[in-house]
Amino acid sequence: MSSCEREVVKIGKQLDKLLKSDTVSLDALDHLNKLKELPISLEILQKTRIGMSVNSLRKQSGSEDVNTLAKSLIKGWKKLLTAQQGPNKSNSSQEKKKDSGDDSREPSPPPPNGSGDGKSSGSEKGKSFPPAKTNDVVREKCVQMIVGSLKVPIEGCDTEVLGDVDEIAAEIEDCVYTEFVNTDMKYKNRIRSRVSNLKDTNNPELRRRVLTREITPEQIAKMTSDEMASKELKSIRDGITKEAIKEHQMAVTGGTKTDLLKCGKCLKRHCSYNQVQTRSADEPMTTFVYCHNCGNRWKVC
Repeated sequence: MSSCEREVVKIGKQLDKLLKSDTVSLDALDHLNKLKELPISLEILQKTRIGMSVNSLRKQSGSEDVNTLAKSLIKGWKKLLTAQQGPNKSNSSQEKKKDSGDDSREPSPPPPNGSGDGKSSGSEKGKSFPPAKTNDVVREKCVQMIVGSLKVPIEGCDTEVLGDVDEIAAEIEDCVYTEFVNTDMKYKNRIRSRVSNLKDTNNPELRRRVLTREITPEQIAKMTSDEMASKELKSIRDGITKEAIKEHQMAVTGGTKTDLLKCGKCLKRHCSYNQVQTRSADEPMTTFVYCHNCGNRWKVC
């Protein structure tokens, strides 16, 4: 890693800390000025993803100076991307002209940002710094799956307004890939779990919190299924857990021993039972049975 790349990574971490605070401090301007002085290449931009941090800072900051400097940096970095794509576009244009037999005119170079017929500037307006292409079919497919799950409609609001869906999806995928460093089954299962929970129509709150970055990409990339579950599902699971614990405690710590009940698992009659009123008062009591021979538990209503 070059000294320039190390410095960019260091500044990126400092910017991320500022973004997690309630207000963006004046230190942000100093960090942006340091980035402006560094000879940052397109390769460094793609490796460090500093463009995403600067763009997030621009959106969150209320300082006009910070916004202006951030826009200037992003505009300059976009030129690096355009410069790399320019020769490829020119070569493609020349090949098309040769195929058509028209070699009389040279292809015109792509217009710089802010000039030309306005089509380029209009299409880029409102877009954030583009995430780096991974050139990996599996990873790109996973990013698109996350994008699709984040775009599931949320009643009463527009998902596109809440946050940059493409950028957030790319960050989530990158966090998962960074943990596994490959696209094996563990990586795919982690992605599938995120997608399944994010697109759950019964859990729009998770989607909203991710889009507003209340839950960061780093957090959603590592959350368990229980942590991502909706409040209703968590309540159901807690109820099941409490009932199971209650049944276990009653079966082990107490109960009336009897040989009238036969275990369906080991066919022994070494059992004990408890009766609890789990339903309304006019309903019969529920009998919880525990087999001391094999540990089997069941209930009789």
